[in-house]
Amino acid sequence: MNITREQRDGGLNIVKVVVGEADYGQAVEKQLREYKRKANVPGFRPGMVPMGIVKKMYGKHVVAEESYRLASNSVFEYLQKENIDYVGDIIPSDEQGAFDFDNNTEFEFTFEFGEAPKIELELSAKDKIVYNKIKVDKKMKSEYRANYLRRYGRLVDVDKVANDEALNVTLDNGDMRIEDAYVGLISMSDEERKEWKGKKVGYKTTVNIEELYKKPEQRAAILSVKEEELASIKPEFELEITKIRRFSEPELNEEFFKMAFPAGDVTNEEQLDAFLEAQIEKELKRECDFMFVNTVRNYVIEKAALAMPEEFLKRWLYVINEGKFSREEIEKDFGGFIKMFTWNYLQKHFITEGELKVTAEEAKAEAMAFAQMQFAQYGMANAPEDMLENFSKQIMENKEQLQKIYEKLYEEKVVEYIRAKVKVTEKALSAEEFAKVASELA
Repeated sequence: MNITREQRDGGLNIVKVVVGEADYGQAVEKQLREYKRKANVPGFRPGMVPMGIVKKMYGKHVVAEESYRLASNSVFEYLQKENIDYVGDIIPSDEQGAFDFDNNTEFEFTFEFGEAPKIELELSAKDKIVYNKIKVDKKMKSEYRANYLRRYGRLVDVDKVANDEALNVTLDNGDMRIEDAYVGLISMSDEERKEWKGKKVGYKTTVNIEELYKKPEQRAAILSVKEEELASIKPEFELEITKIRRFSEPELNEEFFKMAFPAGDVTNEEQLDAFLEAQIEKELKRECDFMFVNTVRNYVIEKAALAMPEEFLKRWLYVINEGKFSREEIEKDFGGFIKMFTWNYLQKHFITEGELKVTAEEAKAEAMAFAQMQFAQYGMANAPEDMLENFSKQIMENKEQLQKIYEKLYEEKVVEYIRAKVKVTEKALSAEEFAKVASELA
């Protein structure tokens, strides 16, 4: 067996492996004996088929299979022996020639791989990275408080529309009449709400139901028809407001505090305000930390300036996805892919350099936190411990979700490792400024 390697521009490496009968012959004979043992050929008892017939039936296929397996394994062994690191995987080369398994006994297999770039990166206090924070203003506090109390409020009838009320309306297009249809102004934009403000019960107007309810499934539900029937319905309806209801915040009395905080840790308005401020800080910190991860990622990728074997990686993506994506689609999305691929490659470097570890206890704690967040989204801010335990156990038993947990925790450890090496300065931004920077970093 003979192995040769050719290094080309862009980190591409071509490896050629020549294998002969002396290399694969023994494996072929072993496989053919196995075929002979199992072969079911009319006229012969099981296991008694002559080897000549077995070779005629399966010989070419077995030679092709065993010679390729030997050549492929030899490439991995060669790279390991020569201490050559690569990215992606080793794939058959487009330069592979044809094989004549009928007449030849020696075959040349051609593979390619992308050589991993060397990381020469030193971080110190000279490296400055910004941690952006969101300034908490009165408007933010007021909106957060209103949204929180809305969970425990109730709908009350009012005379006219002020902002984001819930409307009951009658819809009539001459062919069909719908009583007590629902229109939720809270789901509209400020611009869309303008035409409703100040309107009272009894107000009539003409609406296009396709604009009022933008999703087909919404229109079908309101009109009590199937989605495929919508096309035959006249979209112009006369609308009359029959009821206007507004969320009324609950009274901050003993009943409210017992319902909202069954543990008894919040019992008055002062403690409620402190709780809400802590929740705002907690939620904003999550957003700020997420942005900081992106900031660190972009900074380190730019500083490392790694020359990835991009053309090889495009071919590798095409091969491993088995045609699910065209080369054009891969090319279109490659910018985002190579950015994250490079970041993952750099993370491995820092994990090794810093000897970073994620324990099973840390993974479980993350699963518990995720479970708690999920329950909170459904209005169960204080879910019982046994419910959190059961849900987190389900998460841990799901291989994909568990993998995501470990990836998240490793990324956090990498970012903290980098943070300890560089100089981090904090910068306060308004919510609007923060959103703009976040979109630029994504």
